[in-house]
Amino acid sequence: MLRRAEKVLAAAVLIFIGLALPVNALDVPLNTTAHVYFSPVGGATGAIVAEIGRARSEILVQAYSFTSKQIADALVKARKAGVNIAIILDKSNLSDQYNAGIFTSNAGIPTYIDSLHNIAHNKVMIIDRETVITGSFNFTRSAEFENAENLIILKSRELANVYIANWNLHRQHSEEYKGQHSDGQKGKHRGNSKQDRLDIDKGPINRIFKN
Repeated sequence: MLRRAEKVLAAAVLIFIGLALPVNALDVPLNTTAHVYFSPVGGATGAIVAEIGRARSEILVQAYSFTSKQIADALVKARKAGVNIAIILDKSNLSDQYNAGIFTSNAGIPTYIDSLHNIAHNKVMIIDRETVITGSFNFTRSAEFENAENLIILKSRELANVYIANWNLHRQHSEEYKGQHSDGQKGKHRGNSKQDRLDIDKGPINRIFKN
C-alpha cells in the first residue's frame, strides 16, 4: 500500500513538474565557443561593433533601448555595405521627439515597434543566420560604462534559427515605424532636415546617441 502511494505521489510530482515547465522551452545542442563580457567597461560594445563589422548578408535586431553611437554607426556602415538589416524596438522609443526609430528608419533600416507587450525587453542581434548576441546588455552607453550587465556571443546556426523564428514571431505583431514629432502628424519632423537626423555628430539626433 505504501509503495502504491509512493508511485501515485511520484506521478503527481512529475505531472506538476511538466505543467510548471515553460511550453516554449527548447533544447538546442551546442558545440561552439562562447564569448562572454561583463560591464561596466568590459568591452561588450566593442565586441558588438566588431561582429556587426563582420556581417556579410543580414542583421536582425531586437532592442529595448538603443542609444549607443558606436553601435548605431556600425549598423549604418553595414547597411551602406549592402547588409540587410531590420530592427524591432520597444514602444518606449516613441515617447521622445528624437529617438532611435527616427535614426534607423531614415538610415534605410526597416524599423518596427513592438507594442503588444508591456515591455519588449529583448536585447538580441542575429548576424548572418549564425551569430547570436544576447544577454542583459542594452545597446546603450550606460550599459557599457555605468551598469552591471552581461553579454554573450555564440556561433551556432541551430541557435540562430531558434532566435530568427522568435524574431519573426514578434515582427508579425509589430507595426512599421512611421516617425514621431511634436505636432502628432506622421511623416514630419518639424525644423529638422533628413540629413540632420542621420548625422549622429550634429543636429537633434545627438540628443539620444552617446559615445
